[in-house]
Amino acid sequence: MYLHLSDNPRTLYLVTSSQEEIRGCPARALVFRAAQGSSSQAVVEFLPKDQVDLSNAVKLTSRVVKGCLGLISIANDMFLVVIVSATEVGNARPSSPTPETVAQIHDVSFYCLTSSLWDDLSLTGDSLAAPGLGDTSDTYMREHSSGSATPAPEHPCQPLRKIISAGTFYYAMEPQWDISSRLQRRLSRNERWDAASYDDRFVWNEYIVKSLLDFRERLDAHERAELDQCQFIVLAIQGYVGVCTLALPAPPTNGTPIVATIALMSRLGWKRAGTRFNTRGVDDDGNCANFVETETIFSTDQHCYSYVQVRGSVPLFWEQQGLQTFGQRIQITRPQASQPAFDRHFAGLVEEYGAVHAINLLGTKENEAILTAAYTRHVQIARNSVGDAIGITNFDFHTAVKYGGHESVFREVRHLEPVADNIEKFGFTMADANTNEIITEQKGVFRTNCLDCLDRTNFVQDILSRTALETYLAHIRREWIHSGSLWSNHGELWAENGDALSRIYAGTGALNTSFTRSGKRTLGGLLSDATKSVSRAYINNFQDKGKQVAIDMFVGNLSTQCQVTIFDPIHDSVRAALENRLSEYSTTKTCTIFVGTWNLNGRPPSSESLLPWLFPRPSAPDIFALGFQEIVPLTAQQIVQTDPEKKRVWEAKIVDTLDRRPNKKCDYILLRSHQLVGTALLVLVKKELTAVIRNVEAASHKTGLRGMSGNKGAVGIRLEYHDTTFCFLTAHLAAGHSNIMERNADYRTIVNGLHFLKGKTIDSHQNVIWLADTNYRIDLDNERVRNLALMDDFDALLAADQLRRAMDDGEVFNGYQEGPLLFRPTYKYDLHSDNYDTGEKMRIPAWTDRILFKGSSLDLTVYSRAELKCSDHRPVFALFRAEVRIIDHAKRAALQKLLLENVTSTAPGEKLDEKLANLTFTSEEHDLPPPSTDEAAWWDNAEHPNGVVIPNVRRNGSQARSSNPFDSSSESSLSSSPSSSEEELYHALSLQAPITPAQPSPATTTQRRPAPPPPVRGSKPASEQDEL
Repeated sequence: MYLHLSDNPRTLYLVTSSQEEIRGCPARALVFRAAQGSSSQAVVEFLPKDQVDLSNAVKLTSRVVKGCLGLISIANDMFLVVIVSATEVGNARPSSPTPETVAQIHDVSFYCLTSSLWDDLSLTGDSLAAPGLGDTSDTYMREHSSGSATPAPEHPCQPLRKIISAGTFYYAMEPQWDISSRLQRRLSRNERWDAASYDDRFVWNEYIVKSLLDFRERLDAHERAELDQCQFIVLAIQGYVGVCTLALPAPPTNGTPIVATIALMSRLGWKRAGTRFNTRGVDDDGNCANFVETETIFSTDQHCYSYVQVRGSVPLFWEQQGLQTFGQRIQITRPQASQPAFDRHFAGLVEEYGAVHAINLLGTKENEAILTAAYTRHVQIARNSVGDAIGITNFDFHTAVKYGGHESVFREVRHLEPVADNIEKFGFTMADANTNEIITEQKGVFRTNCLDCLDRTNFVQDILSRTALETYLAHIRREWIHSGSLWSNHGELWAENGDALSRIYAGTGALNTSFTRSGKRTLGGLLSDATKSVSRAYINNFQDKGKQVAIDMFVGNLSTQCQVTIFDPIHDSVRAALENRLSEYSTTKTCTIFVGTWNLNGRPPSSESLLPWLFPRPSAPDIFALGFQEIVPLTAQQIVQTDPEKKRVWEAKIVDTLDRRPNKKCDYILLRSHQLVGTALLVLVKKELTAVIRNVEAASHKTGLRGMSGNKGAVGIRLEYHDTTFCFLTAHLAAGHSNIMERNADYRTIVNGLHFLKGKTIDSHQNVIWLADTNYRIDLDNERVRNLALMDDFDALLAADQLRRAMDDGEVFNGYQEGPLLFRPTYKYDLHSDNYDTGEKMRIPAWTDRILFKGSSLDLTVYSRAELKCSDHRPVFALFRAEVRIIDHAKRAALQKLLLENVTSTAPGEKLDEKLANLTFTSEEHDLPPPSTDEAAWWDNAEHPNGVVIPNVRRNGSQARSSNPFDSSSESSLSSSPSSSEEELYHALSLQAPITPAQPSPATTTQRRPAPPPPVRGSKPASEQDEL
């Protein structure tokens, strides 16, 4: 592809090349220009190549552009970042059905969308300078250029260009594989490949490419596929990728050698990115410095093997200054407050990899011993809550080398009992090379660290990688274990990996790599390591600060930065027009939903009938959403391991109750259930609705013990009923009368942390219902609460309700509603009794069990409780009427096609990009009147007394065409109410001539008037509502 520039308005065109089109790439152009008056909003269009006028455009670079990394706003200018030089590293899995080829980035260019000041080609990488001569040639050109003697201003993106062009960034050369995700994660996805399914921990250009990915999501499916095929948008990782191909001995029955590929891929995390002495330890979100996921891939024509390990700084709050008189002293900055962040870090690892065993290589000297003691203590505290999911082994690397040399480390690490046991326990991933079917999965990872996670860490990870690969070879081809070429290539890859990661973090290559390559310690290696140590000291103390600023700018960490957003004039306007004309291609119907929540106190089903709870009204709901808390007793054993048997017992009880109910007129099926230790959610629907309920997904998120344990947390189930989305959530928040802040924090953790597939969040849904044991209490003394409850004085109780106060203060459940609390507190009762708790603790009664909801189509009809007494809580229920929308997708597609034709049709000789540049779209910024004061209301003025606005009725509708280019003609069948007639539908598509949008005429432009004031609640008639 090539990059072109035109002026008036200043526009950049990324256009496919003829060679790419010959190979099957669609002829397309991705067009960029800055929104008027903005340095942080761009207009982007994805157009057919023949609709772009390049006759007056200048080709900005003679080099082939490899792709676009994104858009970034720097110093009040907006820049497009493109790759202009890259080389192929190799195919990591040649036997895969789709190639997995990796390219290494060598040079990028930054082209400005808002100014011509930076158009000097010497700063945009047009000429490929010889290695090491780039700065010299640039200096020569500046010193000998004609014109003013004033030196050219320094390009604001030069620090970023230096980082990205350092040879440590990589991208996938084929559009249909995800370089950011390990093999097991890629093959485990059930959904079809999607560019949006990347691992966001490792995509370094996420901040600058996010707006382009959002633009991609707004395209229709065909356009999205073509955009991916063109590979205009590139996702890049930082780290190291190496690929080696080798021949291995053939089986005795076949004399032909086996061709194998061994690859090493290290993905550096960006969420706590930085240089050696500027970025240490962990942040409050659990992201640690120098976090790297390293994957060893070995593939033949039959199988593919993958083994993953991670490294990262000790996940505590600690610092180390680079230049000090008495050495580089370590300081633990928050010794009493590291556990929450530490727990979040390991909770994330356990969730991602299944289990984690830490190998700590720090020594016994004072500085490192402080970290080792704190690290071990934090692991033991976390281990008390999650059990065997995490563990730690301390191994003093320097002491082992001192007394036995590097060879002794190789022997000792392999024979450490926890290491040997976990290599066997964790296993590896093995997949069929032809079908990509997973045969075995890796069940855990080693997390290795030293002080910088560089030299010692790389040495030990090389040992672990070799040991795991030997285990795999022992199962499939034992004779390959003795292949010298295999281990020679393996050692070379690990040595290169250590050098690459060390250059990123410390500025020089790694130490000990001479031994990694050759297995021997030589004088040359010792001298090389000494030189690197001196270089590190200089770089860390005098160069790293500027590099840290550039890194923070690239990943969006600077507080002054503004992320670029994209205005898509075609699809944004078409989408808005489709939303405005929703009634033309859709209908609605009403459904009923029963929602119930019950804390079971660990009790099994009793002889009590569930009908009073499940059927408070005789009608049969379309959907049942039932949330349970403490479905199992919350013992230490249950917290560590979920027991699904209790959930199955309750499922059977509920299904049996529905089947045996009197006057049964419909059948129900269990659509989906999900459990997180003691919290469970069940969704049942009428059997006949299964055909119209789609995309059912479940997810959970832990909040107990800082996210490490599932004794507290939430379970969510989302679904699409026809074309309306619902999300049901049951939760069990922090207990304790005074733990209001903890409950608020649990809610925020759930909202921010519970995600469904493809990035869907709770707020992504049109209708959300929480059915939960919120554990919020009533802030009155025990005796008063009991008396008020017995007198049914609910207003007095509600005035002291913790949840209602938290909602009023905006702490939790913003935008949610709750029905009137016209029933007694549901907690805590004596079992099988109507008496509130008479036990030793005498709990204060409270409305802990609540149902909250949001969604414009939800109408609450009943909110109450049922008198079931087998638990210390009473079950709560709510009945909703919901409006469900049914979209005629054929009609919607037809209307969308018409709207696209309206805006993209061109007159003879007119180019589409010119037309779009001149089109005027309705501004989102409205001129608002001054705010009201005590003396005057904004809606009451001389022109409109008392806010009465007389509508401006156009007398002659045919005098001028509508200024809205998306309105169909009044004669079009699509402008009327929806019809199921296919003849009418296709007749509407038979246009006599292309429709061109009319420009607004000054004569027909009407001035925007302020809206009248809202009428008094409950007093507006239907006619007034229509007017408004």
